[in-house]
This record gives sequence, C-alpha cells and structure tokens, in this order.
Amino acid sequence: MSTTASAERDIVRTLAVRGVHVRVSVRPARGRLDAEPPLLLCNGIGASLEVLQPLVDALDPDRGVIRFDVPGVGGSPVPPYPYLLAALASWVSAVAADLGHRRFDVLGLSWGGGLAQQLAVQCRRRVRRLVLVATGTGCLMVPAHPRVLATMATPRRHRDPAYAARVAAEIYGGTVRTDPEGAARLLHAATRAGPRRGYYFQLAATAGWSSLPFLPLLRQPTLVLAGDDDPIIPLVNARVLARMIRNSRLHVYPGGHLGVLTESDQLAPVIDDFLAAHSDQVERP
Repeated sequence: MSTTASAERDIVRTLAVRGVHVRVSVRPARGRLDAEPPLLLCNGIGASLEVLQPLVDALDPDRGVIRFDVPGVGGSPVPPYPYLLAALASWVSAVAADLGHRRFDVLGLSWGGGLAQQLAVQCRRRVRRLVLVATGTGCLMVPAHPRVLATMATPRRHRDPAYAARVAAEIYGGTVRTDPEGAARLLHAATRAGPRRGYYFQLAATAGWSSLPFLPLLRQPTLVLAGDDDPIIPLVNARVLARMIRNSRLHVYPGGHLGVLTESDQLAPVIDDFLAAHSDQVERP
C-alpha cells in the first residue's frame, strides 16, 4: 500500500480523556482483520505520531492501528502537571476505551517500550499481545555511552534539523551512520515538535522506573525486536527482556535504534507474522 493511500485511511482528531486532550490517529481495521483488536503504537520520546508513518505503511494494510501524541508532545497540549508512567498507562487504556476498544495489541518503541511494558502488567486483561522495539527495562538497564545520554537529555534533535543530522550517526547507529540526513528528514519532514516542557515531562515520567521487578509477571505473547548496532539501547538489554518475559521471543536485526522506521519493509512483516501466529492463542490468567 502506498503512503498516500494509507494516510487517506487515517482519521486524525483530538479527544479529551479524563480532562487531558490528546491527538490521535486511527486507521480502521478492514477485511479479514476487521474483528481483531487494533495495534496501539507507543512512540519514542519527543516524537509525534507522524514519525511512525513508515511503519504504519509497511504493516498489513488490513490491520487496525492507533497512534497518539503523548501529552505535551506533537499536537497534544501540555498537561497541567507532570505524570508518572503508571498514571500515563491508565490514561492510555482509557483513550483506547474511548475509541471503542476494550482489548488491543501494543507495540512500544524506545521510550514507548517502557509505556508498553507498564500497560501490559497494569492492564493485562486489555493488552492481548506485546511487541517491544529498541527498548529496555528503565533505570535498571545497561546504559548508553555518556555522550549519547547527554544528547538524549534535551529535545534539541527534534527541534533543530541541522543538529539532528550532526548527531544522528552517533546516537541512532545502523544505516543512519551512512545517511544521517535521512534520520533528520524522518524526524522533521512531517513531525510536529511540541513544547520543551512536554519532553521533560516524559523524562520525568520514567525517573526511577524499572520493569525488572514485574517482567516475570507478564503473560502476553511478546516479541522483542532489537538492532545489533543501537547506541541508545545496547543489545544486551533486549536479551534481558527476552529472558525474563516467559512467553517471549527475541528477533535481532542488523541495524540501529530507528531500524523499525528506516527499514520498515523488512521488520513490519516480522511484526505481522508474530501477531498472526498468536491470533488464536489465549493468554494464561
């Protein structure tokens, strides 16, 4: 399916959920997947829902997909106060319910992987399957190099295309090493930069948070996707996730942190195959 055709199916609107406004994009399911729960995408830090378009375009065109801008990011206004990841997970499940979905699959990319893990343990009867991409276990994980962490500590790469191109190779790895301008285009071509405060709210939400204590409690079938050249999330973190989540499998791809976006045509079929293979499974209580 072409990008234009896929985008034409997306319904973008703003909702008010529990008094907090959120910008959402919904691609309705159709055909053979009409009765399947949609795939809820949780984005990386500071990125608006447009950044995920390459992945959405590469997924099965019949699959329902929900994207959203975290409060304070992209087109979602800054919330009146900071939030914890547990509170955000409860709110995101309420967003899905407002859209008419009591159950859904979840894919979390980078920072969004933390949110996806929290959703899976906190709303386990609502999350059917879990896909964790280029993510880790929070504050208790093998960290990136201090230079990479320093770059990630501010939203500058989301606001300054020239700076994004300059730092992209070092922080994203993979094919971005030879095409840093491509990463800058990905982050800036269609994305919407929210206020800086929204970025810092996201950082604060995961301060002191770790999924390590509850990973053995997860029962959802889980796919862990990780690149072998990811400066932000070293590969060993994906191995920890896959080892500690009982019903999981690890898929290591040759690439970097943004591989699921820059090489979506290769990785989207892995995701679709995983979701299809588990479509008839019933999770253990």
